[in-house]
Amino acid sequence: MISFLGKCVQNLFTSVKYICSGQMRFKHAVFQAAAISYDSLMISLTISFVAAAVITIQVSKQFLMSGADSYVGGTLAVVIIREIAPAFVALSIGARAGTAISAEIANMQVTEQVDAIKTLKVDPVGFYFAPRILSAAITVPMVTIIAELIGILGGMFVAYVTIGLHPHRYVASVWAWLKLKDFYISIVKAFVFGVLIADVCATQGYETSGGAKEVGISTTQAAIKSTIYMLIADFIINFVFYL
Repeated sequence: MISFLGKCVQNLFTSVKYICSGQMRFKHAVFQAAAISYDSLMISLTISFVAAAVITIQVSKQFLMSGADSYVGGTLAVVIIREIAPAFVALSIGARAGTAISAEIANMQVTEQVDAIKTLKVDPVGFYFAPRILSAAITVPMVTIIAELIGILGGMFVAYVTIGLHPHRYVASVWAWLKLKDFYISIVKAFVFGVLIADVCATQGYETSGGAKEVGISTTQAAIKSTIYMLIADFIINFVFYL
């Protein structure tokens, strides 16, 4: 894992240099943005809405019994923005788009397409990694923002249906509890998660050798490793900003 992490860091620096040098084509980044985040938008929003609905059902009646029902909105908003939306969006995009990235690059590696790129004096790491990393870094935070809005609105709807909490009281609680710091940190999390998804999954695919069987194994490993690194990064970010 340490050796693999070193390769991920090395590939990330190479990709950043490739982007800053102006060698990356804009249309490649746009195509990858659609493949990574746009195609994963509906599943991300669905997961965010369901998570918010479940949390609201779990806490609303307890809050109502203790006379703290007006705090439901604020509690849910803090949980959604600080943790649920960034983490669940990243996990859903990693499961869908991250594995696709790994499988695509692994297939190129085992079919010697990467070697063909090298013969043209093109850096394969920059060519394959840079558009994916840049697209994920930009679009995952965008999906996270939408998921946060859907989660909060979904919680408001469920709270109104289950305990009759008026939307005005719900929204007032959200504004009272939320801080700009929470929103900024959620964007930072989403940015880091997006970079990790693209970098880790692309590196796993790039390190693949063998045949079709190894491509499948590499895809599975990409999903596992990206999830582990995201959880570690999540802990570090929370430790730094909230401890």
